[in-house]
Amino acid sequence: MSSNAVVAEQNRAVAYGGGSGLWRASVARSSVELKSFFRNRQSLFFTLLLPIVLLLVLGSIFSGTVPGTHTDFKQMFVAGIIACGIMSVSFNGLAINIAIERDNGMIRRLASSPMPKTAYFIGKIVRVVVTGILEAAILLLVGVTLFHLPLPSDSGHWLTFAWVLLLGAAACSLLAVAFSAVIPNARSASAIVTLPFLVLQFISGVFFPYSELPHWMQTIAAFFPLKWMTQGLRSVFLPADFAVVEPAHTWELGRTAVVLGSWCAAALLLTLLTFRWRGANVR
Repeated sequence: MSSNAVVAEQNRAVAYGGGSGLWRASVARSSVELKSFFRNRQSLFFTLLLPIVLLLVLGSIFSGTVPGTHTDFKQMFVAGIIACGIMSVSFNGLAINIAIERDNGMIRRLASSPMPKTAYFIGKIVRVVVTGILEAAILLLVGVTLFHLPLPSDSGHWLTFAWVLLLGAAACSLLAVAFSAVIPNARSASAIVTLPFLVLQFISGVFFPYSELPHWMQTIAAFFPLKWMTQGLRSVFLPADFAVVEPAHTWELGRTAVVLGSWCAAALLLTLLTFRWRGANVR
């Protein structure tokens, strides 16, 4: 579907006016977002399938248990890479996608149309939620089937899984929208976004036990959402005694919620202050 066709469809949707217009425009925009994502094979691979491939490779290489615990390394990887996959979908994919749409004039055309601007962001959120749930489901299936990941048997752990995923995805999505302001053009988007994401993977407890990292790395990682997402998901899938190797020797779920919630608020404020509807080369 071309950008002009998208704008025309959303113009028809908002013609009904009021809340109905916002609802119809949001549904139309969400549909376009999902179709464009799943039809783009390159985007599909790097934002959805790459964490799955990463889990398969690392799970095949490493063996044994995490020092100080009876937990298999493979099971620790699953918890970390689920968080990593959610950040890949919500931060990497979204920031790059916004940079491309800003560069090709799509965002400017949508902003100048009768479509409520809120519908643009609702469409992005729907895309992140749907692909994030799909990502987590596939990774869990791989973890249970190949690495014998034990699934929680009580509703409390599943509730923690849900709020960590949703709050983490919200924080990373808002951060992606705000971060898009520093991307000068679509050509440089992938390189600019990949560097911080790659660094955070290595210092946030995704591939290595967090407590074994140098203290200065732990300090830096603790400022960002990925560390808290991985820790929150470890509390869901790993045994209770694994908490002894966490820096605070507890899961710190309350602090996890506070940090992720604070990132949502801070990134939303940055978005309101810095988001640009027109690219530098768009007239």
